[in-house]
Amino acid sequence: MTKGLSLFEKRRRRNRTALRARAGTRPRLSVHRSGKHIYAQIIDDEAGRTVASASTLEQDARGTSGANVSAATEVGRRVAEKAKAAGVTQVVFDRGGFLFHGRVKALAEAAREAGLEF
Repeated sequence: MTKGLSLFEKRRRRNRTALRARAGTRPRLSVHRSGKHIYAQIIDDEAGRTVASASTLEQDARGTSGANVSAATEVGRRVAEKAKAAGVTQVVFDRGGFLFHGRVKALAEAAREAGLEF
């Protein structure tokens, strides 16, 4: 039996604390990855609602593996397009407890290239 927080939970809490300090009024681009899929959503914490979301589970993304960098790139591009359509251009990147590497990094770079600023 382990005591205390897992390393993942420690990274998540440390990241969220830093986000709150510098977020201001910007919504956050939250990323979650599982073994098979990757999910991204833009959350307005002040209003408590999701502005835009994208994942590899969406109908147009089905048929390809959601567990690779190319799928993460596509999700990043789609979430940025939906955010721009909703009028959001600046966000804070919330990687949760995931390291900024691989699929998480690919999603972030694709969102930046598609026009989101963070």
